[in-house]
Amino acid sequence: MKLLKTLDSKFFHAEIPAKPMGKYAHFITIRITESYPLFQTDGELNKARVSAGIQDKQLISRLAMFKRKQSTPERLTGRELLRNYKIGDWEKCDYNVDFSKTTPDCILYGFAIGDSGSEKSKVVVDTAYSITPFDDSHLNFTLNAPFENGTMSRQGEVTSRINSQDHILPQTFFPSIVTLKDPTESGFLYVFNNILRTRHYGAQTTRTGRVRNELIGVIFADGEIVSNLRWTQKIYDLMKDAGKINPPDPLNEDDVWNYANQAITEMMQQECIRHDDFIGRSFEPLLAEVKAIASDETQLQAMLTQANIESTAYAQKHILKSSEKSKKGKKATAATE
Repeated sequence: MKLLKTLDSKFFHAEIPAKPMGKYAHFITIRITESYPLFQTDGELNKARVSAGIQDKQLISRLAMFKRKQSTPERLTGRELLRNYKIGDWEKCDYNVDFSKTTPDCILYGFAIGDSGSEKSKVVVDTAYSITPFDDSHLNFTLNAPFENGTMSRQGEVTSRINSQDHILPQTFFPSIVTLKDPTESGFLYVFNNILRTRHYGAQTTRTGRVRNELIGVIFADGEIVSNLRWTQKIYDLMKDAGKINPPDPLNEDDVWNYANQAITEMMQQECIRHDDFIGRSFEPLLAEVKAIASDETQLQAMLTQANIESTAYAQKHILKSSEKSKKGKKATAATE
């Protein structure tokens, strides 16, 4: 079923292949913090010591948004939609507990259930890094837990429920490339929609962690492209040369957008793979069409249904049958012992 009018069908498979076939869809994304999120491990914000830019070799610490911090909220967004519209084996699926093995989430984002089987993720997400240094991108807050009357003391006793925590500042930018291997049209739309819809990342997502995803393009290629770190360093070089980095002031979003476009365009010219780039104006019709599908209930359900049909067919052919054969083999072995 044809879902997109703005893209040629040559970019997609008719069905999900069992083996890697060399088709890649890269979602070129800028993640922008809009509150005070926490991307942390063991109580500390994740960071990395790296070169500021490709040309600027000065070492700086950058905030790091690990891959799980990105992919988990996005796949949960997709699972929520499948449950909302009761598409596929949504009742059985319980994230990190019991996977149905047949939904678009299971097949595209992968799963592992011990001896019961596994599926490697077709959605590749790598660690994203802040454009600005760690020192200019975070702030330490003192946190408290008051009593019912709103104060920190009661009957002469002062509570010890007080702590401090580093938070990431609003308007901190994380360039991130999300890659979908061997996409079908509905699978491409499923992942695209998840990126657009997801609004919270990191710890304490019910109270903070607001992040907006701005896609600046999509690149179809026959291989993987530049890393998040190198793209971020290129953006930093361009913005610093233009005098657009002025700490402690946050970066201007329009400047980030323009230099991110320039950076990815220049870097793709140096790649040794075949690629079709939809960036800038060439990306606008595709983005508008995807948003129209995502905001129309009938079209959205049709896309989700098609994605589930394809993922279920893949599961029946390549996962469930092999799982049954494995179980039969174990029973036969046990019977002969």
